Amino acid sequence: MTNNRREFLKKAGLATVGAAGATTLAAPAVHAQSTIKWRLQTYAGPALGEHVIKPAIDAFNKAANGEMVIELYYADQLVPTGELFRAMQNGTIDAVQSDDDSIAAPVDVSVFGGYFPFATRYSLDVPVLFNQYGLNEIWEEAYNEVEGVKWLSAGAWDPCHFATKDPINSLADLKGKRVFTFPTAGRFLSRFGVVPVTLPWEDIEVAMQTGELDGIAWSGITEDYTVGWADVTNYFLTNNISGAWCGSFFANEDRWNEVPEHLKTLFKLCMDSSHYYRQHWYWGGEAQLRTEGTKMQLTTIPDEEWATVEAEAYKFWDEIAETSDRAKRVVDIFKKYAKTMEKAGKPYRYS
Repeated sequence: MTNNRREFLKKAGLATVGAAGATTLAAPAVHAQSTIKWRLQTYAGPALGEHVIKPAIDAFNKAANGEMVIELYYADQLVPTGELFRAMQNGTIDAVQSDDDSIAAPVDVSVFGGYFPFATRYSLDVPVLFNQYGLNEIWEEAYNEVEGVKWLSAGAWDPCHFATKDPINSLADLKGKRVFTFPTAGRFLSRFGVVPVTLPWEDIEVAMQTGELDGIAWSGITEDYTVGWADVTNYFLTNNISGAWCGSFFANEDRWNEVPEHLKTLFKLCMDSSHYYRQHWYWGGEAQLRTEGTKMQLTTIPDEEWATVEAEAYKFWDEIAETSDRAKRVVDIFKKYAKTMEKAGKPYRYS
């Protein structure tokens, strides 16, 4: 074999073997690829997290095939929920699943996260508002004005009902009740004499047992049973102030930018999987536990009385619309959407 031939094979990564001049591929160069590791904290405790996020994160970790691993942490495990935004912004944690309101996101749309009163009637309203009525673009616009955080995706959870020690059969029964709820929902409910209380998520069950709380307006009946609150409350009010909680996934912007495109796509698919799972888990759970659950007695405030709460909510909308131009754009979308659903009639709206 000529020297030129040997030199070509050497440069091509081939080697000669034996007198016959047979060639084999040389072992390829191995470049160490470090696994991308994230720490993601959710708003939910372990029992609830088993449904609202763990299946999606487990699927991501499996499909990422060692290229990326997300470590999942539950409510307040690393950082108090109210400090999650800042912790993510400064890189203490890499990602968050929560509503904008609870994590004190410094954007004017944060008030619409969680339970914004009567903005939705059903869980499907949330993805429609974001994907077809322009909320995706508004949320992206708002978070692009904040350094260090990337808003990724919003989805729907359960409706907001009261779970209480004492029965609620009228608005008067709400007066003076100390209730664990979300910040904006608490602001609204205070108009009816409710005393909003903020506590760490894991302390709620004990607070109900000790009498520090009279009730919870943080979920539907599915969560009441799943997380143990049905064991420390006696009554479930069938009226709700919102048909679906609006929550999102967020990430530290620098960490998100470091993720290769194929893994970003995978994470987006897993977020969609999470959104889909919650749609059927809550929808079925709410009906099943109202009809088959044995731990809580159902109560209802009459429709004509509850209509005054809805009317007050629309006043609340107008007050929020005055806080910023972007808030007004969101409220205008809610109003347009509500009119469309009412005009469409059943099954979109029954009243």
